[in-house]
Amino acid sequence: MRSIDDLDVRGKRVLVRVDFNVPLDTGADGAAVVADDTRIVAAMPTIGELRGRGARLVLVSHLGRPEGKQDQSLSMAPVVARLRELVDASITLAPAVVGDQVKALSEKLGEGDVLVLENVRFEPGETSNDPELARALAELADVYVNDAFGAAHRAHASTEGVAHLLPSAAGRLLEREVLTLTGILENPARPLVAIIGGAKVADKIAVIDRFLELADVVVIGGAMCFPFLSAQGHAVGESLCSEEDTDHARRALEQAARPGHARLELPVDLVIGRRPAADSEHRVLSAVDVPEGWMGLDIGPVTAERYAGEIAAAGTVFWNGPMGAFEHAPFAAGTRAVAEAVAEASGLTVVGGGDSAAALARFGLEKEVDHLSTGGGATLELVEGKALPGVQALDGAGVAS
Repeated sequence: MRSIDDLDVRGKRVLVRVDFNVPLDTGADGAAVVADDTRIVAAMPTIGELRGRGARLVLVSHLGRPEGKQDQSLSMAPVVARLRELVDASITLAPAVVGDQVKALSEKLGEGDVLVLENVRFEPGETSNDPELARALAELADVYVNDAFGAAHRAHASTEGVAHLLPSAAGRLLEREVLTLTGILENPARPLVAIIGGAKVADKIAVIDRFLELADVVVIGGAMCFPFLSAQGHAVGESLCSEEDTDHARRALEQAARPGHARLELPVDLVIGRRPAADSEHRVLSAVDVPEGWMGLDIGPVTAERYAGEIAAAGTVFWNGPMGAFEHAPFAAGTRAVAEAVAEASGLTVVGGGDSAAALARFGLEKEVDHLSTGGGATLELVEGKALPGVQALDGAGVAS
């Protein structure tokens, strides 16, 4: 995978695919504003380095799901407003994604200037990887840099198609994401502990399978522990637990029992409630058989202590998914305990997934881990062992520079 070290960018127009798909809110004046600028800030190293080397930047990103329609509620305008606060540069919002007017604006850019294209998903050809849209994007620049790891698992015109038409390379964010995640899979400091939480086993069974092969310990939490417990014969009450998930869990338990596979850790106690709400009746259950009329909504204190011990002893930690309904105070202790253990761990700590990142932010620990991945689906697919089209396209692709 080529990096921006391999590109000559001075005086050149550089099309940078960024991931500015950020949450929006309504400001005091009623206009849309960026609610969380984490992804914008994550792109600053690449933007700053390219500008410092004399590049003329054309930034392209999607925002939400306009599905090929000109939905002005998903315009890049609020993103540009935040970008102007972060970057001391001339920053222009293009009136469209491509076209003669946009091309003219790109040609007028001076060194260090920035042009932000409108939401690339305003174009119906983006998600279908339309060759015509890819060519139109390529006409706006001399060089292409992909720094949008969060979209690298999509073969879209702005992530894959255009990379074959220009000298191409990975930006610093994408480069760091790929190197860090592949590093923990290929050569981790041992023991490697994977903490997998969330709602559905089906959504993460490929990740669980991969870590059962590669890790030393796989820790399961969140609602997805109940299909595992059900497969072991435990009652789960009203907890989330589908037949499909139980089938996946049963197979994972069989895999974990085979020689050479990771040890699979499940809860030994729970916090149960009537419903996932802050005012719900709740109590600690000193076992894992959930009574009728109750839901398992967090791992219990004994389990949290055990999981924290596994994390403390780890050489490498990968965490994806909360341990319970941490948005509600009665069911936040398990996720907090894991978050604090990850933050205090002496080994390499890698956290992926929006819910895990949200948990770290909720407990003020987002800066206490070694790597906080900006990818959701891209992180999981890379960990699963799948090829990412946006990364593959950078491996020797593009015209010769």
